[in-house]
Amino acid sequence: MRYTEYHVLRIASIVEGHGDVKAVPVLLRRIANTLTSDWPIEVLRPIRVPRTRLLRPGEMEGAIELAARQTTAEDCILVLIDADRDCPKELAPALLDRARQQRPDREIRVVLAKSEYESWFLAAAVSLRRRRGLPADLEPPPDPEKIRDAKGWLSRHLPRDQSYRETLHQAPLTQHMDLDRALTAPSFDKLWRDLESLLGAGSRTDR
Repeated sequence: MRYTEYHVLRIASIVEGHGDVKAVPVLLRRIANTLTSDWPIEVLRPIRVPRTRLLRPGEMEGAIELAARQTTAEDCILVLIDADRDCPKELAPALLDRARQQRPDREIRVVLAKSEYESWFLAAAVSLRRRRGLPADLEPPPDPEKIRDAKGWLSRHLPRDQSYRETLHQAPLTQHMDLDRALTAPSFDKLWRDLESLLGAGSRTDR
């Protein structure tokens, strides 16, 4: 990807939940700031489209078109949704193909969090101890991405009078989770690699 001398690289994103609207910009800025300081980066407010709608014919295309109108050919677009019970290796390429057919002039990536965005919190659980009511001895489960209800897992580790709420917990936990620990989750590693590619930041072997 080539950048003009004074271009501010914009990252447009398409997400599914209200919590994602607040959390995803936090996450993208954290990763981008770790990957590169060579270019000024602006993370745009995410475009929210419920997952069930996004999978319908025409909805992905409409969201991509809206993101393209907010960007130029020098910018990039990221679609980030939960895999839920779908296989990310099957659904993500299909969605990416639809997105690229709609706007072949844009750099686009599609990432499906397996099984949920919150699975990445489970992978980074140690770094979230004492955060937002989580216990001081919080430990990650053996395989975070195999847990179908990561939100429920977090709720079970909160005080009895509390439960996990995306709009309350997702952004603050995103701010505090250890990115290296989150990288043990393969779908988070894919997000990292896709952003690395979009930003042209090179290898992360020196991290």
